[in-house]
Amino acid sequence: MATERYNPRVSEPRWQKAWEEARLFETSNDDGRPSYYVLEMFPYPSGRIHFGHIRNYTMGDVVARYKRAKGFNVLHPMGWDAFGMPAENAAMQNKVHPKQWTYENIAVMRDQLKRMGLSLDWSREFATCDVDYYHRQQMLFLDFYEKGLVTRKTSKVNWDPVDQTVLANEQVIDGRGWRSGALVEQRELAQWFFKITDYAEDLLTALDALDGWPDKVRLMQRNWIGRSEGLLIRWALVEDTAPEGERELEVYTTRPDTIFGASFMAVAPDHPLARKAAERDPDLAAFAAECRRVGTSAAVLETVEKKGYDTGIRVRHPFDPEWTLPVYVANFVLMEYGTGAIFGCPSGDQRDLDFARKYGLPVIPVVMPEGADPAAFRIEDEAYSDDGVMINSRFLDGMFNTQAFEEVADRLEKAELHGRPVAQRKVNFRLRDWGISRQRYWGCPIPVIHCEACGVVPVPREDLPVTLPDDVEFDTPGNPLDRHPTWRHVKCPKCGADALRETDTMDTFVDSSWYFVRFTEPHADTPTVREAAKKWLPVDQYIGGVEHAILHLLYSRFFARAMRDTGHLDLAEPFKGLFTQGMVVHETYRARDGRWLTPAEVRIEGSDNGRRAFEIATGEEVVIGPIEKMSKSKRNTVSPEEIVDSFGADTVRWFMLSDSPPERDLEWSDEGVAGAHRFVQRIWRLVNDAAPALKGVAPRPAREGAPAVISKAAHKALKVVSEDIEQLAFNRAIARIHALVNDLQAPCAALAGADAATLAAARDAVEILISLIAPFMPHLAEECREKIGAEGFVAASRWPDYDAELVVDDQITVPVQINGKRRGDLTIAREADQAQVEKAVLELDFVQKALNGGAPRKVIVVPQRIVNVVV
Repeated sequence: MATERYNPRVSEPRWQKAWEEARLFETSNDDGRPSYYVLEMFPYPSGRIHFGHIRNYTMGDVVARYKRAKGFNVLHPMGWDAFGMPAENAAMQNKVHPKQWTYENIAVMRDQLKRMGLSLDWSREFATCDVDYYHRQQMLFLDFYEKGLVTRKTSKVNWDPVDQTVLANEQVIDGRGWRSGALVEQRELAQWFFKITDYAEDLLTALDALDGWPDKVRLMQRNWIGRSEGLLIRWALVEDTAPEGERELEVYTTRPDTIFGASFMAVAPDHPLARKAAERDPDLAAFAAECRRVGTSAAVLETVEKKGYDTGIRVRHPFDPEWTLPVYVANFVLMEYGTGAIFGCPSGDQRDLDFARKYGLPVIPVVMPEGADPAAFRIEDEAYSDDGVMINSRFLDGMFNTQAFEEVADRLEKAELHGRPVAQRKVNFRLRDWGISRQRYWGCPIPVIHCEACGVVPVPREDLPVTLPDDVEFDTPGNPLDRHPTWRHVKCPKCGADALRETDTMDTFVDSSWYFVRFTEPHADTPTVREAAKKWLPVDQYIGGVEHAILHLLYSRFFARAMRDTGHLDLAEPFKGLFTQGMVVHETYRARDGRWLTPAEVRIEGSDNGRRAFEIATGEEVVIGPIEKMSKSKRNTVSPEEIVDSFGADTVRWFMLSDSPPERDLEWSDEGVAGAHRFVQRIWRLVNDAAPALKGVAPRPAREGAPAVISKAAHKALKVVSEDIEQLAFNRAIARIHALVNDLQAPCAALAGADAATLAAARDAVEILISLIAPFMPHLAEECREKIGAEGFVAASRWPDYDAELVVDDQITVPVQINGKRRGDLTIAREADQAQVEKAVLELDFVQKALNGGAPRKVIVVPQRIVNVVV
């Protein structure tokens, strides 16, 4: 009689309902077991989950289910990163309120995630747009403000003229807004900032202790913080070239050793010297205005064509007053970095070299590789920026550049200009304060009031929360809060006069910089409960995309420190372990008219190099494009709902983790999903066929005889799968489970009439198999457990212990050489003596072929290491 197929459409909803009714995954802060906090970066409620979400959350769920089985009290929550521009854009496009759009999307995505069988504590769910959440965020803002960690200042910002809001540097892509695609402008606005720079040194040095983080992420943060040691050097202006009242130009440099290679100075368009010079030069003013239309990010400045304007101002070289250099205004120098001015050494910096060649400025080689000939060393099209020996540098010649750095620093610190030292040593950071102001409605209101008499006044705590008004209009671009007839008009809390609310709302990165803390006690009246935070934090395992390696993770580290210093936390580092998973990718398809097509709209014919694609609707051939991240823009997406409807959530979970190491990209494959589904059915057949013989049998591993083969296979798999999950090597764990199923297939198919020892060993092995698949395919595991007559949930059962005697290999594999060259391997009992090894080696096919009927001259055996047959 054929085995009934496993039906996920029936099984999966049944077990999800059972788990929910049993409140199996709700976590108590009072549980006495060891705590373990696993968290995946929470999603933005765009309306549909995608396979990137599924891969991310399945990884976290495997860890959560495994740790729960290992005896931990596991916190595995879920929430929604719910503020932001997309909701406002939807409001304008679809004539729907952002709140309605957001909460409708949350409802849809919650149901989609629940269908995946994730062991989440939904009792702790919140959205960052919940008033309860942003009320506590406003409390934190006021605490930070009182601690001096908040400031308001005028600064240059990236302005998106379409979205009508400020963009972070990272949101400017090729000079355009990341969402609108509009050319970004530079504007000066009064902005609110968190003073992350107060922690720059600590944020940098503490990276060394984050050994649970990927090296690449720590390196990215080090580079972003950008600590450098250099000199502040004051250059005297040539009097008759300088604007009135200007006497010097201060420059920060990390390479003072190259000072004799200087050929020009460059200042930012907004440098005070540039502004004064522009007052008397309309062409310079126009050039500066053009520069301001370029984004402020370092990435943009790296790619933009380097342009300069000679101001006519000149400076005197600190070591030679007769040597003067021109001062340019340049579009690649930012006022926010260093002093807003540099000296250009073309021979040692490629950007400076390109600039010098463009404007016909001198290029003086001052550092050459050790051992090079000073007379022959030249700089052509490539600058030399490495360490080396000084040349063309007067008293520095012959020194290594590190020595020259110290010599220049020492001399200039002793020299004077206008009664002060010419130079001073300074540590500088690339990191800048975090601008949190956003000119939009759908965000957390900044709780301050502007009074003409009192200035900036924090909203009194008893008046919190400052809630968003619901009656807003999105008929025109810009911030609706600015146009609201009543919301912004309030009385000053200090003097009682008419005043105005702050209409900027907080950057959504603020919302996601402390949500992991809120999950520890999500319904508290205060932002945190220190005892709960202390119990759960730091997060033991945090999982998310590497694209968040800098901003989100760096801001979260800042928040933890700021919350510590304002009495909310007892730690500085929020995440103990960090794992950055790869993306889900798919090849792309494009019609001849340029339209992107979804995989569902395409028919593939042929295989390998002969594959061709045709549009199903028209029959016309389409271009098979490169494999790229699944995205709406390229339309190379596959609907998770359709796949779950067809194959079940367990199949999707299994495939998501089986086909690629988790840190690498996963290429979507219809064949791979079908293969995963076949394996689901194969496990079901194995258990279903064995169940009649195993019901009522007490599990007991066998250590000898034929049943020991079953027990050894199961316990070895148990050991290595446990180790693989601990290391997040999910694909390796899945491969081991495949091997175990292969090992159990024949024995479990022949249990009818088996002896008691065999049945007990098979029962033990099948229970181990069910435990091993449970973190990956939880619904199937529950169904299999029920099938063999076991009571209770797999999801609430203990992870089995392996038998140490059964996992010791009693066989070894050693390489076999013939005349010193490896030709194959020999597998033999670990305890075999030399005579047994020699006999077994001489029976190997490739050895007999080499001997050609003769006897070996010698057989050299290095016990348990290697065998060499001399022919």
